[in-house]
Amino acid sequence: MESASQFLIAIGGILVLGMATDLLGRRTFLPRITLLLIFGIIIGQNGFDLIPDIISNKFELIADVLLLIVGFLLGGMLTRDSLSKAGDQMLWISISGALVTTLVVFSGLLLIGTPTEIALLLGCIASATAPAATLDTVMESGEQGPFSKLLLAIVALDDAWGIILFSICIALVSVMNGHSETNNFVYTIVADIGGAILVGVLIGFPAAYLTGRIKPGQPMLTEALAVVFLCGGIALWLNVSFLIAAIVLGAVVANFAKHHEYPFNAIEGVEWPLMVIFFVLAGASLEISALQSIGTIGAVFIICRIAGKLLGSHIGSRISGANKITQRWIGVALLPQAGAAMGMALVAANQFPEYRQILLSVVISTTIFFEIIGPPLTKLALDKTKDQKLENK
Repeated sequence: MESASQFLIAIGGILVLGMATDLLGRRTFLPRITLLLIFGIIIGQNGFDLIPDIISNKFELIADVLLLIVGFLLGGMLTRDSLSKAGDQMLWISISGALVTTLVVFSGLLLIGTPTEIALLLGCIASATAPAATLDTVMESGEQGPFSKLLLAIVALDDAWGIILFSICIALVSVMNGHSETNNFVYTIVADIGGAILVGVLIGFPAAYLTGRIKPGQPMLTEALAVVFLCGGIALWLNVSFLIAAIVLGAVVANFAKHHEYPFNAIEGVEWPLMVIFFVLAGASLEISALQSIGTIGAVFIICRIAGKLLGSHIGSRISGANKITQRWIGVALLPQAGAAMGMALVAANQFPEYRQILLSVVISTTIFFEIIGPPLTKLALDKTKDQKLENK
């Protein structure tokens, strides 16, 4: 009974904290995500240590569920209509942002003498953004213009490219370290990414046809959660990327469910409560002392990731013919980093235990930095790009 009471009191308290954070976010320049992280740090193990183990031990599960829902919602934004309006910009900016960031971070870390394998892993992890934080910042701002839609589409693809790069990197480092059973990293890449796409497609097409029949035009929450959880569970069971699978699932349903009026309104109701719990627990679990141990590697990671995102996004914007405002602000809006990067770090740490301490210290510590400064910068970019058009002028 004691554990049940601790669980319910903690969850209830965190959700109340979320409402208070929402109110504060409306009255300050700080987005809700940043405030939740700060509050998490205060009540977590580095502060008053108020969160019971029965909650904190579920952090990884909560993170997976949230990323599944966010991936599904982001995939739903990749419709034929949105792609036709911003297809070139979305494609070029997302690819260039991910590639250039990886190359800049990898090169910077090599220059200071970081081992090649660690530099490769951190370079690929640096390409990831924060879909949950970015989506919430856009929703909080109320912006629904071309720039915000382009930003969300880029975030959806950005993490897909990041996961693809990360899969390549994992396979390559495995071959370099002799961890690979087949010594064929091409097979590993194709199996992970191709398997995720296949899972998303095979679940997405039946879901597109079957959902939204009980309540005509709109799938119920039960239907939406059922297909998302099935997709994620099967992807994890097959050991393929559940985030890519969720994005593909959302895109397939959005594009092929002709009878849906709006296919994702039901699931959006559970997104914010999960975000509240996730980001409070993320702040509570972060080791502030780790900031002191990352030294030069962490500083170079932060500087090079900022430079890579700004430079890569600017190059992609210019290639795609985006206007000057987009060229100036899209990189700034893509600086948040959270769940996807931490997920990659955990995967790499489990696969390469010899690098576990350095990988987790760098990624967790720099995540604190980027999740505190990132959402306010995204909000600033949204404010600066109000009412703009995407076409070049």
